[in-house]
Amino acid sequence: MQRLKIQHLIATGIYTALYFILMALCLLILRFTIPGFHNLLLPGVTALFTGLIYLILIAKVQRFGAISIMGSVIGLLFFMTGHFPLAFLPNIVAAILADFIQFKTNLPIKIRTMLSYTVFSYGLVGPLLPLWFMRQAYIDALLARGKDQKYIHFVFEHVTQQMFIVSLLAIFIGSIVGILFAFRLYQKHFATRFGQIYE
Repeated sequence: MQRLKIQHLIATGIYTALYFILMALCLLILRFTIPGFHNLLLPGVTALFTGLIYLILIAKVQRFGAISIMGSVIGLLFFMTGHFPLAFLPNIVAAILADFIQFKTNLPIKIRTMLSYTVFSYGLVGPLLPLWFMRQAYIDALLARGKDQKYIHFVFEHVTQQMFIVSLLAIFIGSIVGILFAFRLYQKHFATRFGQIYE
């Protein structure tokens, strides 16, 4: 198995940073356009706009491990920026699974890339899952951080079973549409530089 070299780790770090910046921009836009729903729809919207970064990372670092590192770093960034302590676990698990699909299966390149990107995108539900499945622990964590009842009500106002389904569907749709659009952008603007690997 080919191992990651220093240049691969540097490239992975660069594209992880770009991914995180795009995600932050998506959050900022959502916060001003649909406050209250912004966190719940962030994974789906992020999946819609980060497909090209994912494709370039795979093209530039054609080795198992890069996707795992990117997902793990994003998960740790969630933890470091004050999210619920277990928020990083889904990111790590989804990233490793996506890495396996991308580099350890024999599916056609476009199919496995689409599948791996969708799985990777579901890792972003990490910060959201405690809202539904660890509600009281999440509230206790907010109170420990000095948040008042008004803020807690704002956080949980739209946390319903229906919204959970919408959030999951948004990730699926966002990742599929996002990666299909990214394929076109890659072929048009980046294939000559990074290689025609998605044909």
